[in-house]
Amino acid sequence: TIACLGQVLHVVWEDNRSDNNLELFYKRSTDDGVTWGTDTRLTINNATSVQPSVAASDSVVHIVWQENRDGNWEVYYKRSTDIGNSWSNDVRLTSNSSTSAYPTVTVFNSQVHIVWYDVRDGNPEIYYKRSTDNGLSWSSDYRLTNNSVESYYATISVTGSIVHVIWEDMRDGNYEIYYKRSTDAGLNWSADARLTNNSSASQFSSIVSTVSCVHIVWQDNRDGNWETYYKQSTNSGSDWNNDVRLTNNSSASVNPSVSYSLNAVF
Repeated sequence: TIACLGQVLHVVWEDNRSDNNLELFYKRSTDDGVTWGTDTRLTINNATSVQPSVAASDSVVHIVWQENRDGNWEVYYKRSTDIGNSWSNDVRLTSNSSTSAYPTVTVFNSQVHIVWYDVRDGNPEIYYKRSTDNGLSWSSDYRLTNNSVESYYATISVTGSIVHVIWEDMRDGNYEIYYKRSTDAGLNWSADARLTNNSSASQFSSIVSTVSCVHIVWQDNRDGNWETYYKQSTNSGSDWNNDVRLTNNSSASVNPSVSYSLNAVF
């Protein structure tokens, strides 16, 4: 995963070069990707560290991931306060006997927000927590979804005090993309809003937000094969435009990701 702030690019990935188990590595560029620093190993233990997500604000870089050093999957966090030169110790953010997995992180100034899916309730649900002091301390876990089927693979974006979350949900009999938001920096949350509506699977979504626009992409097999779709809201998630098909070929177009910079969406 990658985070960009000004000319500085931060990249985190999972790698098994060291001891046959997956660990997290990091590198950065300070000149818009022209040159790159050396690889830095971020995790060192006998467990598996996977599914990293990275976000940056000013000189602080935040990373979350899932790890099984505790005997089950838990969400871990670490940060750098000097643009990636040095890193804090690992911090365990979840603690239960079930799976806590696929975390994603976003940041605005000193407010850090994360979401993940969690099986502590007997089925996968989306959970959330936040830090208001750049990752020094964290709120308790907050459950965002509540239904008897699977809610998976949430992604999150924040602009100012508005926090946007999307995920895939099986409550309709097939996977559809759902959305909810907080307008007070994560204290209170709207009802779930269904964003897709077809008889096939809509999955693996990604979201990015600006002051008033929210952009999402996902993979969808309504056309008989996996294609990438897009939709947007121009009023901070209150209403949404129609689905737009972005790919058109006979092969699979999967696992899309979206980003924004200088009035351009990528």
